[in-house]
Amino acid sequence: MAAMAALPPGPLSPPGGGAADAAGPEGAEGLFVLLGAGLAAASHPLLYVKLLVQVGHEPLPPTIGRNVLGRKVLYLPGFFTYARHIVEVDGKRGLFRGLTPRLISSTLSTITRGSVKKAFPLEDMEHVSNKDDVKTSLRKVVRETSHEMMMQCVSRVVSHPLHVISMRCMVQFVGREVKYSGLVPHVLGDVIFLWCCNLLAHFINTYAVDDNFSQASVIRSYTKFVMGIAVSMLTYPFLLVGDLMAVNNCGLRAGLPPYAPAFSSWIHCWRYLSAQGQLFRGSSLLFRRAPIPASFPMD
Repeated sequence: MAAMAALPPGPLSPPGGGAADAAGPEGAEGLFVLLGAGLAAASHPLLYVKLLVQVGHEPLPPTIGRNVLGRKVLYLPGFFTYARHIVEVDGKRGLFRGLTPRLISSTLSTITRGSVKKAFPLEDMEHVSNKDDVKTSLRKVVRETSHEMMMQCVSRVVSHPLHVISMRCMVQFVGREVKYSGLVPHVLGDVIFLWCCNLLAHFINTYAVDDNFSQASVIRSYTKFVMGIAVSMLTYPFLLVGDLMAVNNCGLRAGLPPYAPAFSSWIHCWRYLSAQGQLFRGSSLLFRRAPIPASFPMD
């Protein structure tokens, strides 16, 4: 669940074309906008809870449980408990706070990617296979990934102000000023994600999947998606730092002490989280271990 929530919105798409191809470019773009809006609306409560966890807002006390070894541990509330608390305080509509600017941001990102793709078209790439020499196959992957990186970076820059507004709405305040807070770590995360995902998928498809295997094409169509889930966990700290910088020191209670110091830059934020061992804070919303105080009985 956490890995899927951390995936960038643009680089990955389900294998195959289907209805989108039959409807033509305009119909495909409209279909992707509608699908993106539906997915964003359905997953918004999850993102809302994740953001509150990321900024360190813990309104509920931890509960005592036991780990697999039978030892007592403290667990912070999971997603469902946290979401129930939001409903009790703010009503069911409260779970969708900040959804409107997020939908606009998602739509703007999809349209921007489509416009960039039309302005700078890339010819259809051949399927990379183990029949290609190393130089040829790498050239194909680098070319395709560079094109995806350009589309992702442009769409991120264009849609980021609305992303910041959405983040601030979810922490009870619409920003006094809209600036590109947290843009650099988000773009870096997108770029690293794209290159790692595409290169890993390339090497697996080229050297691990045999063309003589009857299901080779099916496996190749899902390799990038599976790699995306794995790589998204590695690039999660960039997402966390970007989200924290979007709400830090902007007049929000959640962006000020005691939740977080006023960071001078995203690197300062990264170093602070690293020193606290919290670079993956909020990456899991189901089983969240709480720090154990020295006085806590372990038996």
